[in-house]
Amino acid sequence: MVVLKSLHPPSEGVRLQQAETTAVLDGKRLGAGTLFVAEAHLSWFDGSGMGFCLEYPSISLHAISRDLSTFPEEHLYVMVNAKLDAEAEAEQQDKASDDAGEEDEESDSDSEDSGTITEIRFVPSDKAALEPMFSAMCDCQALHPDPEDADTDDDDYEGEEYDVEEAEQEQGQGDIPTFYTYEEGLSHLTAEGQATLDRLEGMLAQSVAQQYHMAGVRTDQPSAEFEDGMEVDSSAVAGQFDDADVDH
Repeated sequence: MVVLKSLHPPSEGVRLQQAETTAVLDGKRLGAGTLFVAEAHLSWFDGSGMGFCLEYPSISLHAISRDLSTFPEEHLYVMVNAKLDAEAEAEQQDKASDDAGEEDEESDSDSEDSGTITEIRFVPSDKAALEPMFSAMCDCQALHPDPEDADTDDDDYEGEEYDVEEAEQEQGQGDIPTFYTYEEGLSHLTAEGQATLDRLEGMLAQSVAQQYHMAGVRTDQPSAEFEDGMEVDSSAVAGQFDDADVDH
């Protein structure tokens, strides 16, 4: 037997009120009534004022079903993580009156409850109302996020804080390179380093001297006629490229 209670229709936060909507609970038709999609609850009432009320966190799925092979009419399908019948309510009352018991018993009870579902189909006489019914349910259910999902998100970001200053102290100063100015660098040279520096400077001086003896080029007296300060000896290069083919 399906549990129908004498309840008052919601008066606040009603997003949609759909009359002439038949409720089918686990294959049992409850007759035509009015569906109320409110911000706090989802509820349905028959013509006598009897009905049922659903908490949004208990609703695990809702969708528009147009598959006539599973049900002869298009409807709004709702899956609830609980049983909405007299036997289930009696069992819940018995459990509430009993002692909590040991943790093992509570764990077994939770596993049994998690496998209990109820399928509800809301069939409006006006099938054009299915889209507004679905949208209203989406909006209201978004107001009641699953607290377990929120706890999971918090766990993902939990962890020890990274202290930059502490990390730098642990690493010490040994890994940080030391920089010197030119004068400071010379003062820290060893005898071997000084000899290497003298050798390099001698090689550099020899390389600079060689550039003044390049064939056909005089760089000892730069001319202002050339941007790079080089003056080409015309006598040295005259006729050098007479046989070259130039593409114009």
